Amino acid sequence: MPGRRALGVAQAIRLASGTARPLQLVEEAPIGRAGYHASGKPTLNFEPLGLAGRCAGHRTSRWVTFRIPCSNDDMTIAVVIPFFQETEGLLARAIRSVVAQQETGDLRIVVVDDSSPVAAAAEIAALGIEADRVRIDIVRQANAGPAAARNRGLDSVRGCARVAFLDSDDVWSDRHLANATRALDAGHDFYFADLLQPGQTISGFERAGRLANGAHRPIADSETLFAYGGDMFDQIVCGNVIGTSTVVYAFDRFPEQRFDEAFYSAGEDYLFWIALARGGARFCFSSEVEASYGYGVNVYAGSGWGTPGYLRRIHNEMRYRVRLLDFDLSDRQRRFVREKIEVLRVEFASDILHRLTHRRSIPRDIVQAQFRLDPFTLLS
Repeated sequence: MPGRRALGVAQAIRLASGTARPLQLVEEAPIGRAGYHASGKPTLNFEPLGLAGRCAGHRTSRWVTFRIPCSNDDMTIAVVIPFFQETEGLLARAIRSVVAQQETGDLRIVVVDDSSPVAAAAEIAALGIEADRVRIDIVRQANAGPAAARNRGLDSVRGCARVAFLDSDDVWSDRHLANATRALDAGHDFYFADLLQPGQTISGFERAGRLANGAHRPIADSETLFAYGGDMFDQIVCGNVIGTSTVVYAFDRFPEQRFDEAFYSAGEDYLFWIALARGGARFCFSSEVEASYGYGVNVYAGSGWGTPGYLRRIHNEMRYRVRLLDFDLSDRQRRFVREKIEVLRVEFASDILHRLTHRRSIPRDIVQAQFRLDPFTLLS
């Protein structure tokens, strides 16, 4: 039988949801392989912090399970949402944009709560939506960053044919998954789309100026869907236009590919795209704006000049650029990467000088890590 704490969560969610189909406590059972619930039924799952064997004070990590009825168990698209936010309502907004998708079958949403200050369970309990075709899982883990959170989500959706990524402060247009399905069904493995950054009225593709529709073959009798016709590796290395919250890919073709968790807050997504490109993935895209990015917790938007996170961001981006030098780059690509590294050196050194001038603290761990990574930063 579930413990008192589990029943308290169940009661809170039933009371807060207000859905026509109230959430029901089904059972409590040990988690299975890769995070599957033993029953295999469409459920809303809550997992205590950590994995089995890693949970301090717990002999076994367990699922507390609630069921939202779905039309069938054949979940073909899984949506993975890493969650760490300080503002209430963002996750609910993101999930509503998933539920509002048109011309899609059953969906599975996996929210990985990366020890968020705002709890994912409370956000979802307050949604108040009817979910006839949606399964929602919440997995909680010790804070480990977006790469680890996405990996945890991927580990829990084995068996799904396709995976879509959505950051918790972003939203989709209502035809994003329909367009992705149409394009991927035409013989492709990786889909991305245009997007709007916060505060922008000009789309990401237009601002980058790197995707001319005329250079790519239209697909699926569409004026906005295209088979990518260029060198995707070069695209990513020299000016990536792929927004993570627009990506839908053939998970069943690349079931073992994961994000590099050593890259905590910069470059982990680019390296993932590169791995798929080098693995033979066939890319396609939409020229429609299908995602709008939000103002939630963001390692870039929240770490400008002089802020505590600025040096860490510069260091993490430097690690990504240095990692690119390990690839077989053309002379042009290598020159581009080295120019970016030089810019980062100057930015890092300038921020150190700014801190010294204004008598602000200097994070020694980041400075030491930077100099180990790139001693030439001292000369900038």
